Amino acid sequence: MTGHGLGAAGGLEAIATIKAITTGWLHPTINQHNLEPEVTIDTVPNVKKQHEVNVGISNSFGFGGHNSVVAFAPFKP
Repeated sequence: MTGHGLGAAGGLEAIATIKAITTGWLHPTINQHNLEPEVTIDTVPNVKKQHEVNVGISNSFGFGGHNSVVAFAPFKP
């Protein structure tokens, strides 16, 4: 939905993940028009959706095996 940010892609995804946790809005999966009937999960097709988000995971996969995963959750002292 945002295009490829090259070196900034992981940072952009992390920000989107944190905003989903803090606001409860999930970004849509764009251009998803013909979902197969066997798919039973909510893929948030084409339109953003309000949902309670407690934890988010941001995956970043780069060329040459540069991979990382970060889990985000609200801070509760």
